[in-house]
Amino acid sequence: MKMKGRQIVGGLFALVMAASTINAYAGGISLGATRIIYMLDSKQTSIPLSNSDNKNVFLVQNWVSDANGKKVSDFVVTPPLFSIQPQRENILRIMYVGQPLPTDRETVFYFNSKAVPAIDKEKLKSNMLQIATQSTIKLFMRPQNLPSSSQDAPATLRCQQTSSGVQVSNPSPYYVTLVQLRIGGKQYENTMVAPKGSLTIPESRGTAVFQTVNDYGAVTKQQTCQG
Repeated sequence: MKMKGRQIVGGLFALVMAASTINAYAGGISLGATRIIYMLDSKQTSIPLSNSDNKNVFLVQNWVSDANGKKVSDFVVTPPLFSIQPQRENILRIMYVGQPLPTDRETVFYFNSKAVPAIDKEKLKSNMLQIATQSTIKLFMRPQNLPSSSQDAPATLRCQQTSSGVQVSNPSPYYVTLVQLRIGGKQYENTMVAPKGSLTIPESRGTAVFQTVNDYGAVTKQQTCQG
């Protein structure tokens, strides 16, 4: 799961702050998966969201964005905004209503869920700061009847040394997420290779060793990228 830093929320979420003592309330809200696989032939998909906090009620806002973080109108998320009681779970439903997507490869979007504790009117005069947490996970739009399995995709990656660095090519129809990536003994940030695409790890030289993340969010065994 990719987590954005704690942010002070405006707009739909109120901010109450005093100059003296500050109490920060956050946490308790979690999604039931670290990624979403949405089959293109399905009318909708769903994901559970739970509040593990023992006392706080949270306001939760949900939406889908593109790779640049811009909210898109191609999805309907139900409910888009709701409150969730302590120790409760809600099911979020996601429906794609956009234009037809490629049928020979995956398309990636990002599902976002932002939560902030609901404000108790009796405490508005006290010194407190409402802080939101935002979770962002990948949402893969996957065509049916692709010629290979997603679990076989990492083994198809190929690496090539270029003047700019190591180029990683992905001939499969699936996105492949690289974690614990090391090239020539140097650690690099996690990254993702697009289906039927490639990326270059700049200023890198040597053998690429990495792990990947499968459909269930589990990290796979370490492998070496073959040239």
